[in-house]
Amino acid sequence: MEQPKLRDGKIVRSEEPLNLEMPFENLDGFITPTKSFYVRTHFPIPKIDRNKWRLRVEGEVETPFETNYSELIKLESAKIPATLECAGNNRDFLEPRVKGVQWGLGAVGNAEWTGVPLLILLDRAGVKPSAREIILEGADCGKIEDPKSPAGEINFARSIPLDKANGVLLAYKMNDVDLPPEHGFPVRAIVPGWYAVASIKWLQRIVVTDKPFNGYYQTLDYAFWKRRGDVAELVALSEMQTKAEIARPSEGEIVPANSNVRLHGAAWTGSGEITKVEISSDDGATWNEAKLLGESKPNSWRLWEFDWKTPNRPGKATLIARATDSNGSTQPPERDPDRGTYMINHLLPITVEIR
Repeated sequence: MEQPKLRDGKIVRSEEPLNLEMPFENLDGFITPTKSFYVRTHFPIPKIDRNKWRLRVEGEVETPFETNYSELIKLESAKIPATLECAGNNRDFLEPRVKGVQWGLGAVGNAEWTGVPLLILLDRAGVKPSAREIILEGADCGKIEDPKSPAGEINFARSIPLDKANGVLLAYKMNDVDLPPEHGFPVRAIVPGWYAVASIKWLQRIVVTDKPFNGYYQTLDYAFWKRRGDVAELVALSEMQTKAEIARPSEGEIVPANSNVRLHGAAWTGSGEITKVEISSDDGATWNEAKLLGESKPNSWRLWEFDWKTPNRPGKATLIARATDSNGSTQPPERDPDRGTYMINHLLPITVEIR
């Protein structure tokens, strides 16, 4: 089996654009170190001078305005932990193989983000009663190799509904230091509970609009088919789905027979909290409850562990983790094909060898 190429300890999924994955077996704490946090880009990383950077707030507002970095960081701030997961995380598990970055388990991380609540800027601008959505636009831009895309360069942009603005952070620090360029320097949005595609990096514009945003990355990409009765409609990705992943043992790892082996990993959900993680060591035939670690924190993953007594004879074992949240949502056993190449949260088996 070919060993993956590494860069700064992360798996290189592509060089241009830069996409780096944390080896999930390295999970060892509630907070993911910045150096280990996965990197997802669609275009070249913009080179931004913080002294020249400006953030514009415009659209359906009473008083459009522009602010700079030094003004922004003087505003009231908040610090929150939040889990960000790429909407294509676990794509490598799909069969047959599909297009897109072939993420394994590690296009996810949990960091502490410091920044200004979006509502502070919206209050200053004065949102009009006609407002419906908020478009977040990044400085990253480029051409898309897709016949359905606009001609020429476009900026990466997504929208959130107005009622989601509460809780969104305009972050300028990650784990108590300035955002690195690959994570959105000087400012990025953090949209807790949603797939990371909504957490726009290199933020440069906030546009309040009175109509749905139908940008490329809102409709033709980062969307899935949702069925309402007999009708299927294309819907933009939003909330993360309930999921548990096993960090160790990892795929193909050799574990000793007739021994106690610690299984551990993380589980997360888009709303509510993780209330249970169950483990199967026999390919889903039977399940046992794992121990949840630490305290439950909103919009952050929950670490867990399980003491597995391995069989007393050599062979293979299939391990599966299954999460349930406070809304009663449990990981499904099978893949929903209407989700295309995104929102992958069905049960993910890990095969280990017992010797």
